[in-house]
Amino acid sequence: MFEMQWPLLLLLAPLPLAMRFVAPKKRVEAALRVPFYQHASQLEKLNRLSVGKRPAKLFALWAMWLSCVIAATNPQWVGEPMSMPSSGRDLLMAVDISGSMEQTDMALNGQRITRLMAVKKVIGDFVTRRNSDRLGLILFGAQAYLQAPLTYDRQTVNELLQEAQIGFAGRETAIGDAIALAVKRLRDRPDSSRVLVLLTDGANTAGVLAPDKATELAQKANIKIYTIAFGAESMEVPGLFGSRTVNPSRDLDEPTMIAIAEKTGGKYFRARNLEELDNIHRELDQLEPIEIEAETFRPVETLFYWPLAFAFLLSMAMAGLHLWQGRSTPLTTTGVEAR
Repeated sequence: MFEMQWPLLLLLAPLPLAMRFVAPKKRVEAALRVPFYQHASQLEKLNRLSVGKRPAKLFALWAMWLSCVIAATNPQWVGEPMSMPSSGRDLLMAVDISGSMEQTDMALNGQRITRLMAVKKVIGDFVTRRNSDRLGLILFGAQAYLQAPLTYDRQTVNELLQEAQIGFAGRETAIGDAIALAVKRLRDRPDSSRVLVLLTDGANTAGVLAPDKATELAQKANIKIYTIAFGAESMEVPGLFGSRTVNPSRDLDEPTMIAIAEKTGGKYFRARNLEELDNIHRELDQLEPIEIEAETFRPVETLFYWPLAFAFLLSMAMAGLHLWQGRSTPLTTTGVEAR
């Protein structure tokens, strides 16, 4: 439908007509002797010739004025109502980017990659699938940072995740601080929509708050935490007398991760490779969304530039017409030339 944002501005349309009666009339002063009278008479004759064109000129001026007034009312075309997503969760993801995430115990297409690269791929796909959720991103190492607040802009969240590098937040691991930061961001959201997905490959070695204390805060705030312990359990490394098998996840604190999930009503997952990590996030896709208040919006297209363009083109046409008339009618006569 068509509407004007400020329709009262149309009351200005008769303003030029009103100014004609308000403006003072010019007084006729005593005449003086003009030495170039014949030249002035020529101008008077040309003015009489253009009297027949005066109605068209007035119509054009009125059209320009009305076009400017209509543009000032900000005309708009309002489209049909469109529904916003009516269900979803506030889902915050806390991703470990400490020094241990550079361990190359993951494989993709037959090539060794770091744990962080594997996380970027899997969680990036997970983010694009969460159509109706508001997503946020916390990155933590020795400190925890809110990289992306809760938003429906999944593309931006994914880009910020892909730009994360090891060492941005320090090389140690502050699991407790990451949980505490998530509590701060989620506690004001609806009770049944507060979810945190925490991924780490180590144990709490830094930070101000211990994981058990942070878990108590999450319990009080009714935040459900899903914990993911990530990292392979065996890996071949070259040695002095040939390769040997080591456990790259020997520092992983699984008991703490299990306790965090159980105390908050979440679930603990163990991912030893990229495939298991992907399966875990597909299982997380099955989280039942809550019903929230449906929202609608109408797309609005502004149209003020159309009447402005019409007024501009009309003024250009009038200017061109006056220029053409001035060149095609010379203001000289034989008498004037003789002088």
